[in-house]
Amino acid sequence: MAERQRTIAQKVSFSGKGLHTGKTVTATVYPAEPNTGINFKRIDIEGVPVIPAIAENVVDTARGTVIGVNGVVVSTIEHLMASFHSLHVNNAVIEVDGPEVPILNGSAKPFFDEIQKVGTVEQDADVEYLEVKEKTTYVEPERGVEIIAYPCDTFRLDVKISYDSFMLRHQYASLNDLKDFGTEIACCKTFCFLREIEMMLAANLIKGGDLDNALVFVDRPVSQEEVARLAALFNKTGLEVKKEGLLNNTPMSFENEPARHKLLDLIGDLWLVGKPIKAHVIATIPGHKANTEFAKILRKQIK
Repeated sequence: MAERQRTIAQKVSFSGKGLHTGKTVTATVYPAEPNTGINFKRIDIEGVPVIPAIAENVVDTARGTVIGVNGVVVSTIEHLMASFHSLHVNNAVIEVDGPEVPILNGSAKPFFDEIQKVGTVEQDADVEYLEVKEKTTYVEPERGVEIIAYPCDTFRLDVKISYDSFMLRHQYASLNDLKDFGTEIACCKTFCFLREIEMMLAANLIKGGDLDNALVFVDRPVSQEEVARLAALFNKTGLEVKKEGLLNNTPMSFENEPARHKLLDLIGDLWLVGKPIKAHVIATIPGHKANTEFAKILRKQIK
């Protein structure tokens, strides 16, 4: 029996800070008709422009996945998209009253939990899969980035990350079935290094970033004066560098949480293919640029 397309059973809203603007934004997800796909609407702009969530509409990947049409954009969509992907939501309309999806706690879990709570419904249309028939590759040799998809009867992912830091020299994460996303991947938060924070602030990014929505790794000595300055920046009291090198007041959910979060991002970005995929995807040092470029390559196989 053919698998049916799905949409959410009823609308659900998410409100919170945008990661980069720091402004409060609300994203409301509505059910959509079969074969609609995932579409974002900027309801704060005259004419309510619609941005289909497909790889060709990606316009920036500097610190998240940004889609746009005719200069109108919506950023930081990857965690919501990962939740759609894992819950097999093929069709939805997301009304956003600003340029970003709220970052919430920096993971996909708030999105996943609420969508799972309202439920999904089958629709009167069959799901069409993209079945990878031969080895498909995207590489950035200068950075050691590589994403490969091999033919497979299901959707499986393996992710390897490596940074020039003793904190995250090598990490691995795998997911063999999307049904395990909620327990194994959804709660894994976005992360960065302490040395990146001031650079991102200078680039007018992460105005909404704080220690409730990101893991911050510290891989160099930090003076108490710097800790105090960071505490003021993040509006946190009693800030300290934990012995494991985390500038945070909460422990990681998993020892390999960064690798799992990169896997989370890959799941979200691959939903920009517009169809579920049957492939074994192996990603080395993935990021939003590589993920979305790979999604474009896969979409060409559809055409």
